[in-house]
Amino acid sequence: MSFETVSVVGLGYIGLPTAAMFASRKKKVIGVDVSQHAVDTINQGKIHIVEPDLDMIVSAAVSEGYLKAVTTPEPADAFLIAVPTPFLPCAEGEVPAPDLSYIEAASKAIAPVLKKGDLVILESTSPVGATEQMAVWLAESRKDLTFPQTHGEEADINIAHCPERVLPGHVVRELVENDRVIGGMSVRCSERSVELYKTFVKGECVVTNSRTAEMAKLTENSSRDVQIAFANELSIICDKLDINVWELIALANRHPRVNILQPGPGVGGHCIAVDPWFIVSKTPEEAKIIHTARKVNDGKPEWVISKVKMAIADFLLENPSKTSRDITIACYGLAFKADIDDLRESPAMYITNMISKIHKGRVVAVEPNIESLNANDFELVDYNTAELEADIKVLLVDHKEFKNKDLRNGYIIDTKGTWV
Repeated sequence: MSFETVSVVGLGYIGLPTAAMFASRKKKVIGVDVSQHAVDTINQGKIHIVEPDLDMIVSAAVSEGYLKAVTTPEPADAFLIAVPTPFLPCAEGEVPAPDLSYIEAASKAIAPVLKKGDLVILESTSPVGATEQMAVWLAESRKDLTFPQTHGEEADINIAHCPERVLPGHVVRELVENDRVIGGMSVRCSERSVELYKTFVKGECVVTNSRTAEMAKLTENSSRDVQIAFANELSIICDKLDINVWELIALANRHPRVNILQPGPGVGGHCIAVDPWFIVSKTPEEAKIIHTARKVNDGKPEWVISKVKMAIADFLLENPSKTSRDITIACYGLAFKADIDDLRESPAMYITNMISKIHKGRVVAVEPNIESLNANDFELVDYNTAELEADIKVLLVDHKEFKNKDLRNGYIIDTKGTWV
């Protein structure tokens, strides 16, 4: 059975580009999102996120009639669920558990419009077993249909997990070029999923089962988290020993089998900062290295804040006529990584907010990818204003606008090695 109509549930940083890629291949695509603003924006041929080249693709897809956005699911041949999977609030020191409520809500939303022969793919990064749980929710809602957990290859509805593996800022290209891991709940589920993705994917579609596909994405991001934790821990050690960590890493990386990553102010985004907890929450006694890496990276923002406090103290020692209220602090970058507008789990945003709470003076932020923010205790300014007025400058994100700058004054805390 061919796929004439594709529904993408969740039109965020992954869902919208995915919907646009199907639409660019002349598939009828129905995007679903709970945000009326997102739906209205897309239906105007515009986008509500920052991603290079995506605006042109969406504009063309909408104007040609291949893409529309709605708030309530409509019938389709394939449904891709790309909704958030955060973790639940927990007490300090406890291991956070994954929040599957968005997946559950999406499952129950599409259930009424499912028909025999449909394919449902979970793209959301998920803890092991989430795809099977989604299948249970769907089966509970549609007792008139059969599902792979009970009917295997003969099921009315095919279900699979296919995690996204793209880099913000390069999503359009990587959706096409990257390999995809396809984890079906049966062989038939995998085969139909490969058929669907081959609509636009030029990379290899590698087939496995749903649990292994879920674990593959968690493993990829946990591996990165461990590597970043090593670099972040190294930066703290080098600071204590009065060693330039950037020079040290460059020297160590001259070894043919060593590739140490660059340290930073912490780890952000909805993948690397979240996914390792899905493994730790399932296997807390076994995931010792993964758990430790999370604690190292989660602790790095507090270390940066302590460096800011030290800079304030040094400034006051050198300027005894001043008080802390006279000090202006500028934080450069709020996104979780360079050259994007995504603030999810951003250590830079956390650090800036905390500085604005503890500092009695003025706090400003420079974020070239964002025009405005909801109410905060700091103000957005342009680069030139911060350069002229700030006494303490804290580089948190290495946006291209911050590179190759000749800083003329102020105390500098560079967490990315851009100005050193």
